[in-house]
Amino acid sequence: MYTMMQVCRETNLTYETLKFYCNEGMVPNVKRDRNNRRIFDEQDVKWIQDLVCLKKCGMSIQEMKEYLALCLKGESTIPQRKMMLEKKQAALRASIQELENSVAYIDWKQNFYDEVLSGIHPYVSHLIRV
Repeated sequence: MYTMMQVCRETNLTYETLKFYCNEGMVPNVKRDRNNRRIFDEQDVKWIQDLVCLKKCGMSIQEMKEYLALCLKGESTIPQRKMMLEKKQAALRASIQELENSVAYIDWKQNFYDEVLSGIHPYVSHLIRV
């Protein structure tokens, strides 16, 4: 069994975030020790790690709750869960493409500056009118 702090260390969550997830019902079947403190088993920790991944994928708290509700209904909801994940995957791929375009722009601009500084090309600015 794991304490809240142990789960926080294991999952890289803050104590406040883990407590929020528990209070929002996003960690089902939370157990309590004899002092009424939350304790977690391996299955709980694995689910909390899933929540961390879902959050990093851009899921809102509401979407995470919807996903959890589907998971709790069992195997019959796999098609709906797959659809939710496919939408997030498409959004992530679009974000990756935007980031790659931004990196490509910076690469181009850095190369342009290097060529200007080395005298290969004259400096041209879209801001300074000559």
